Amino acid sequence: MIIHHATLITMDPANRILENGAIRIQGDTIADVGTTQEILKKYFDPDRMDAKGKILMPGLINAHTHLYSTFARGMALKDTPPKDFVHILERLWWRLDKALDEEAVRLSAFFPLLQAIRCGTTTLIDHHSSPRAIEGSLDVIAHVYEQMGLRGILCYEVSDRDGHAARNKGIEENRRFLEQCEKMHPPLLCALFGLHASFTLSDETLHTCAEIGRSFNAGFHVHCAEAASDLEYAREYFGKTVVERFHNAEILGPKTITAHCVHITDKDMDLLRDTKTNVVHNPRSNMNNAVGCAPVPEMARRGIRVCLGTDGMSANMMDELKMGVLIHKHVAADPRVGWNEMFALLFQNNARLASELFEAKIGVIEKGAMADVILLDYYPPTPLVPENLFGHILFGLADAPVDTTIVAGRILMQNKEIPGINEQELSARAREIARKVWQRF
Repeated sequence: MIIHHATLITMDPANRILENGAIRIQGDTIADVGTTQEILKKYFDPDRMDAKGKILMPGLINAHTHLYSTFARGMALKDTPPKDFVHILERLWWRLDKALDEEAVRLSAFFPLLQAIRCGTTTLIDHHSSPRAIEGSLDVIAHVYEQMGLRGILCYEVSDRDGHAARNKGIEENRRFLEQCEKMHPPLLCALFGLHASFTLSDETLHTCAEIGRSFNAGFHVHCAEAASDLEYAREYFGKTVVERFHNAEILGPKTITAHCVHITDKDMDLLRDTKTNVVHNPRSNMNNAVGCAPVPEMARRGIRVCLGTDGMSANMMDELKMGVLIHKHVAADPRVGWNEMFALLFQNNARLASELFEAKIGVIEKGAMADVILLDYYPPTPLVPENLFGHILFGLADAPVDTTIVAGRILMQNKEIPGINEQELSARAREIARKVWQRF
């Protein structure tokens, strides 16, 4: 397939922009990149897509989300409004995840993935929990990813909060799915070992999980110092910070994702840097939960790879980008802060993380990269050059409709239509299941 007459934003190291660009896709890979004239002259593929001047750029990557949060939409809580982060967990998320059955898990995954396709998000790193439907839950979610054609990295959230039986099933689900991915090598899926957070993991559980994960040479996906209470608990019960505890358990490293890292110390930042551990910033979630703002500019200055996620708020990475820029300017009371950092998070660090986990080039348009690309309805009203690209993204592209979404060379959406998905039928079934979930909540 050839996509031609596009304004091509490569996101490669040279940050090239081709005004009349084209790419050739062969299988799941970008086989060539050049001007429309060059590509059409070299190749005679009958399958061609005229972009008609639309923006062609790499698909977006969500480095931390929770697909199972779908049925929280519009749901009323049973108690007074939560006054802190622990209350939010106890009164909302830890009740919702226990109310999920297998069908609720399946339907929960469909709708954020549909939104992802519409928003141009082509890779999502999910962190799942369903304590009363653990066994096989990652297969259920994986099947939805495969149906939708998106790229995903999955894990199950191990915790001690629901007792030993649920903990053991969570450990086994991670082990089973890691082994399955190792044997089958699904092209669009891979696995991490999921952990909830320091304050819900005993030393025994943490070290058991660490040993199993390391036996697969796997990374871990864990919430880290999201609220001040997590740090306080670690110091009171373990005599160390959350990051120090994870470091001692040997779960930090270049394949590991530590989500949030809002309440961390200078020493913590040094440990994250020295172990090359990935941090994922989730600005909208942190603001919504009133837990604080992660020290992203300082982490970036120290050389920590900070990525960007949504923590289940949505699949729209452009919305997350905008909020990230604004919150860091606001917190620092400095309009210079947040600009370059947030651009690096979404378009450089997320791409590097996904590329390393999949062992393939992702998040860039260049020869040999995965053909995960999107077309957007954006026609720049001012010159578009590498030097002002982020300004165009933040104040123009971020609000532009996505016209076409392609993952591994497969068209998932074209002309804003997603073939093969009856959303009205799915939504009707989801409303039936939501009522049952809410009754169990």
